[in-house]
Amino acid sequence: MLHVKIGIIGGTGFNDPHIFEERTEKSVNTAYGEPSDVLVCGKISGVEVVLLPRHSKSHDVNPSHINYRANIMALKNEGCTHIIATTAVGSLKEKIKLGDFVFVDQVFDRTIKRETTFYDGKPNSLKGVCHIPMHEPFCTQTRKILMDSAQELGLVFHSDGTAVTIEGPRFSTKPESKFYQSLGASVVGMTLCPEVFLAKEAAISYASVAMVTDYDTWKEDAEVNVPTVMETMKENAANAKTLILHAIPKLAAKDWTSTLKSNQETVKSAVM
Repeated sequence: MLHVKIGIIGGTGFNDPHIFEERTEKSVNTAYGEPSDVLVCGKISGVEVVLLPRHSKSHDVNPSHINYRANIMALKNEGCTHIIATTAVGSLKEKIKLGDFVFVDQVFDRTIKRETTFYDGKPNSLKGVCHIPMHEPFCTQTRKILMDSAQELGLVFHSDGTAVTIEGPRFSTKPESKFYQSLGASVVGMTLCPEVFLAKEAAISYASVAMVTDYDTWKEDAEVNVPTVMETMKENAANAKTLILHAIPKLAAKDWTSTLKSNQETVKSAVM
């Protein structure tokens, strides 16, 4: 049974480092530069965990300027086999309410400024060209454990959905929001891409806890702005922390040998 080590990429409102046993902080560098902040390392319920605040602890890195490659590679270099990523999103469907969780299973990338691969042909990058398969971006087994945990805790959640990733940091215009609805998307956010692509290239089992903070701009009677988003985020962040703390022992108890081997084989077969 392979050793499990879990990376937590803390989105907006989930930057609490005080949940660890044997907590330490570690400054690291990677071939792709420095990650968003120091890594907070320790244990939760006896399971090794590494927390990385996506926007830095002071939340001063906007979505387009996050060094996603350094973040994922830093967790890879620390030996993380899994990543649970929390992210704030806007709902694109009436049935997906404020405060709900969505365990998205697909993404639609609308970003234009971000480095999306470790295999970019530059001197310090990984060698070759990687045509990573993305028909199943997220780890289905990790998602299931998160959903089982949410159900056990009585949290309101949606078991699938497509997340549109926009460049940000601005919110959508109304025509943009309605266009994303026309695609059949469930939520819109600013950070899942290229994070999920890079995790796939790194052979890490990645799942997202998408936390609904607003209705984007399609809903006529609901304005999206920072104060309203942050008000909803306060409750969401507490529930997200409870969810992840509940799920971590379940993740560690499972035998991931075949899944992690399959992740590695997928990457190996994708590199030319």
